[in-house]
Amino acid sequence: MAASDPAITVTRLTWTDYALDEVETPGGRLRITLGLGSGLARRADDPPGVVWAIGDRGPNIKIGPAVEDHGLTHLSGLAGLEGAKIMPRPAIGPMLAQLRVEGDKVTCLQVLPLSDGTGATFDGLPGPGGDLATMEPAFDLSGAALGHSLAGGDTEGVVALADGTFRVAEEYGPSILVVAADGIVQARWVPKGEGAALAGAAYRVEDVLPAVSARRRLNRGFEALALSPDETRLYVMLQSPLALEDETVAEARGHARLWTLDARTGAPLAEHFYPFDAPETFRRDAEAGSVGPEDLKVSEAVCVGENQLLVLERISATSKFYRVTLDAPVLTKTLVLSTDDWSEIDPDLEGLVLLSDRDLLLSTDNDFGVEGREKAFYRVSFAAPLAEGAGDASA
Repeated sequence: MAASDPAITVTRLTWTDYALDEVETPGGRLRITLGLGSGLARRADDPPGVVWAIGDRGPNIKIGPAVEDHGLTHLSGLAGLEGAKIMPRPAIGPMLAQLRVEGDKVTCLQVLPLSDGTGATFDGLPGPGGDLATMEPAFDLSGAALGHSLAGGDTEGVVALADGTFRVAEEYGPSILVVAADGIVQARWVPKGEGAALAGAAYRVEDVLPAVSARRRLNRGFEALALSPDETRLYVMLQSPLALEDETVAEARGHARLWTLDARTGAPLAEHFYPFDAPETFRRDAEAGSVGPEDLKVSEAVCVGENQLLVLERISATSKFYRVTLDAPVLTKTLVLSTDDWSEIDPDLEGLVLLSDRDLLLSTDNDFGVEGREKAFYRVSFAAPLAEGAGDASA
C-alpha cells in the first residue's frame, strides 16, 4: 500500500477556505475561516458527490499559543488551568455544511448552524455539570470566563439518515445530538445519570448511553460515529481509553470503547474494544518527537459493509485506516491505508466518508483557521471494494 501501489490513487482536491471573521491581536490579524472538517457523512440517496460535513465547537486557541503567538500576555495567568481555551468569537459555533465533490474540486453548497428548540444558535461552550478542568473551561479575549451553556457542544462526528435527520457525536459530555433536517437539535442522548445537569434545555435530554462513557479523558470524548447500511444501528467510539479505567478485564486497557446503539433511541446493543497500535509505529509523528500511548486516538469511522467499519486511528502527522469486523469483543484490525506511505496527505485528518464502495473522501480539520492552516480534501480510490468479501463487480 505504498505510494507506488497501483491499487491505490490519492488526489488532493481543490478547495478554498471561506472567511468568517478577522480579529486584531497584538501579534497580528487572526483570520477565522469556516471549520467543517471534523466529520463527513453521506446519504445513500444524495446526488453523486454531495456530502455533509460537521465543524467542531468553534474557533478556539490554547493558552500557550494565545500568549506566545498572538501577544495576549494578559492571559498568561490561565496557563495552569488544564484544558482551558480562548474563544475569540464565541458566537461562531457548531454547524453543518453541505458540500459537492465534482471532478477534482470541492465546493460548499450551504451552511446550517445548529440551534436549539427556541431558535438560539448553538455555541461551543461546555454544558453544566462536572468540574471546570474536566469540562474544559472557555474564556473570551479579555480572559473573562464564558461559563456553561445548555445549547453548547463540541461536535466532532456526523451521520445523515434517509429521513433527513442527523446524529451528531459531541465530545464534551460525551453525548449524541439528534438533529432535524433544518439544524434544530431535537434531543440529546447522554450517559446514564448525567441528564439532570441539562435540566431546562430546549430539547429532550435522554439518559440512555453507557454510564461509563462519562469517564472519558480530557478532550477525548466521542468523535467517530458511523451508521449501519440499514440505518438501524449507530457505532460510536471514544477517542481514547477511559480516564478512570477500573475494569478488571485486561481488554479494557489500551483499547478504545466502541458501542453499537439503536439509531432511533440510543439504547446500547453491544460493546467492543478497539486495540491501538504501538505509538512508535506512527512513523511521521515518531520522527518529529517523542510519542506515547496518551497521543493515540480514534478520529472517525465509516461503515463499509454489514458489521464492518473502516476506522481512522492517528496521532497527528500519521493516520492509519483499519477495517474491523464486529464479530468478537476485542476487534482484529486489517490495515487498508497508512499516510506514512503518502507524504502528500496533510496531518490532522478527521473526516472520512465513502463516495462509492471503493472511493473515500478524507478531510483535515483546520480548527477554523486560527493556526493559519488551510483545510484539505483528498479522494482516495482503491482498485477493489473496501468491504471484506465484497468481490470486484468489474472483474
